[in-house]
Amino acid sequence: MNIETPPQAATAHGVVERLRTHLNGAIVGQTAFVDRLQLALFADGHILVEGAPGLAKTKAITTLSRAIACDEKRIQFTPDLLPGDLTGTEVYRPEHGTFTFQRGPLFHNLILADEINRAPAKVQSALLEAMAERQITVGGTTYPLPRLFMVMATQNPIEQEGTYPLPEAQLDRFLMHLRIGFPDPAAERTILKIVRGEAMGEAPAPVAAVTEEMIHAARREALQVHVSDALEDYMLHLIFATRSPAGTGAGGSVADKIAWGASPRGTIALDRCTRVHAWMRGADFATPLDVQAVIHDVLRHRLILTFEAEADGITRDGLIDDLIASVPVS
Repeated sequence: MNIETPPQAATAHGVVERLRTHLNGAIVGQTAFVDRLQLALFADGHILVEGAPGLAKTKAITTLSRAIACDEKRIQFTPDLLPGDLTGTEVYRPEHGTFTFQRGPLFHNLILADEINRAPAKVQSALLEAMAERQITVGGTTYPLPRLFMVMATQNPIEQEGTYPLPEAQLDRFLMHLRIGFPDPAAERTILKIVRGEAMGEAPAPVAAVTEEMIHAARREALQVHVSDALEDYMLHLIFATRSPAGTGAGGSVADKIAWGASPRGTIALDRCTRVHAWMRGADFATPLDVQAVIHDVLRHRLILTFEAEADGITRDGLIDDLIASVPVS
């Protein structure tokens, strides 16, 4: 693998631009997905991606891991998957008469959990501990996971037969829930050229030398983005409007459609994503536009609609649009 260290990679924002250029060069027609993937990386969170097969979800994780010079692992979730297939197991060594822990795929930096909803509850619980606590417990012993650890789980929106709905507690552990669609004709034409070039043996562009420490430095810098008291009030009003819309200035049209609102993790996720979004665009303070830019991805999986709302064909995205329109900017 060719490694080069450009001058701009020495700064945190240089890391952002270098990663964006590298990812967009390999993942064509998914600029929004690329930006959200970076946002989750710098916000130190996990993401749930919903999209049809063939939309470069696996390639995204592989390309990102090469750019950061860390390791990645793809795990295909199936109904016969066992918790030990993720965490690892204790293997008996007859020559020593002892058990040795053999680490599983979760001990990598970037994890692609492909079709996560095809695995049963016991497997989900093992993944939940890794996502929430950044550790794995096997046989009464707890093992810490790498400092740089991110899970990108995927769901197929088409085929739902034989799937296990993810529990709300696990959904809440995802920083964002993304939905990606098909590329446009121009982008797909570019994809054809790239694939033909790869088949002919054309070498990819050199990978920028982005270290883990650069990522951690960027995270620290993003957390320093200023959020005013007024903007904090605005975020709190949006979150509380999902729990008790009638008492926070939100319209009654929103109140009748939400059965269960966002938890405090939703508040934390909205604040963190807002700061990182502002930082990624080069600002040192956040605005309501930053909040509105990320709120759909932050709340999409955290709102439970009423039966009446689902029967009326109301979507979570449409409900979040109504929420933004109903809660005044502080």
